[in-house]
Amino acid sequence: MTGLVPLAAGPSPLWFATRAGGSVALALLTATVALGVAVGGRYTPRRLARFEVSALHRNLSVLTLVFLALHIVTAILDAFVHLGWLVAVVPFAASYRPLWLGLGTVAFDLLLAVAATSAVRLRMEQRRWKTVHWLAYAAWPVALFHAAGTGTDTRLTLQLALYAACVALVVAAVWWRLYRAGPGRVRVRLWAGATAAAVPVVLAAFMNSGPMQPGWAHRAGGTTATSTSTSTVHSTPAPTDDEGGSE
Repeated sequence: MTGLVPLAAGPSPLWFATRAGGSVALALLTATVALGVAVGGRYTPRRLARFEVSALHRNLSVLTLVFLALHIVTAILDAFVHLGWLVAVVPFAASYRPLWLGLGTVAFDLLLAVAATSAVRLRMEQRRWKTVHWLAYAAWPVALFHAAGTGTDTRLTLQLALYAACVALVVAAVWWRLYRAGPGRVRVRLWAGATAAAVPVVLAAFMNSGPMQPGWAHRAGGTTATSTSTSTVHSTPAPTDDEGGSE
């Protein structure tokens, strides 16, 4: 006996809550962005009133922040890697996968800015509010690459299907918006269409050369002293990144 009492036979419930919260938050953010893109501008759905669409968009945004908060809190509380609360708001401050965790922090900060300005929307100029509100669209690809680069279940079929569905939904919403927009602003429309087409290409190239390849856990900065020391406490260490799951 070494004196160490086994605390767990595998990943803790917090680990599962972190993964689930992150996946649900990404799906909700995708739905929020796609809805905002598809029904924005001059287009008005025939079967839904404008206030109903706005209410749905607002409720999806709130749910996104709720599950994002769950994702962040459980990740910080999980003892597998000591992240610290500062990591939640200061990008690239973590020693564990700093780039990919930092992208998640950037996305969170952008969404916080959108939520804060939306709360005081009536006191702001419409143009300024719209400028900040567009940050939500910027947060989506950042969150997507954060999930793909940090998520240790990225190779799982269901997770890959989630990423593919998110990309397809947003790209379809952008092209639908461009189709309904009518003439005018050719440069903006070309830029938006090219960007929408580039996201799946860049993501696929990144996945094939990064998370889908063996050894990604080490290249992403996933090996830390904390994770090594923590794994000695568990009777069965949490699976490594190359085995399809760990923090």
